[in-house]
Amino acid sequence: MLEDLKSNNRAWAARMVATDADFFRRLARQQAPEYLWIGCSDSRVPANEIVDLDPGELFVHRNVANLAPPQDANYLSVLQFAVDVLRVKHIMVVGHYGCGGVAAAVDGKRRGLVDHWLHPVREVAYENRDALEAIIEPVARLDRLCELNVIRQVRNVAADVFLQEAWARGQNVCVHGWVYSLANGLIKDLEVTVGSPDDVERLARAAP
Repeated sequence: MLEDLKSNNRAWAARMVATDADFFRRLARQQAPEYLWIGCSDSRVPANEIVDLDPGELFVHRNVANLAPPQDANYLSVLQFAVDVLRVKHIMVVGHYGCGGVAAAVDGKRRGLVDHWLHPVREVAYENRDALEAIIEPVARLDRLCELNVIRQVRNVAADVFLQEAWARGQNVCVHGWVYSLANGLIKDLEVTVGSPDDVERLARAAP
């Protein structure tokens, strides 16, 4: 299998050069993406392919259930680098329907360390338990929890000191909440975009 992957890599590199002879030389010179993607580790959700961007155009951070926890140094390092160094203009928190991480957070089973990682999802579920329990169909209920989780992570990103400082110095950067559908390949914009401290307050008041 690994030999197949290496063969695939050589074929891919050859195709890229055949299409654009300067492609890799240009990539090696600089990295200047305008977008940060905070998404799920799920293998069915390939960030660049979903939005049809080439390598170098999308800065990517992925973890189980697309979380943005304020205590996670890995995520915070990516966020600071994206905002302060790369100066991205858009940060997309992207969940997906049918997320195994979101489902695992609330199915009552114990899996070890990942249960601690998924605790923020359980908090979102608990805070919205009445609205979620009103959704009879289990898949639809889980889909709504996926959406609510994205909204919470947008709030986390926007409330972070790196974003607050960027806005204070007049930097133009927005945070968006999207959910990807595995069923049709389309992205749903949850329309919770945040581009200023005032937007953060409005989202906090409006969000469930």
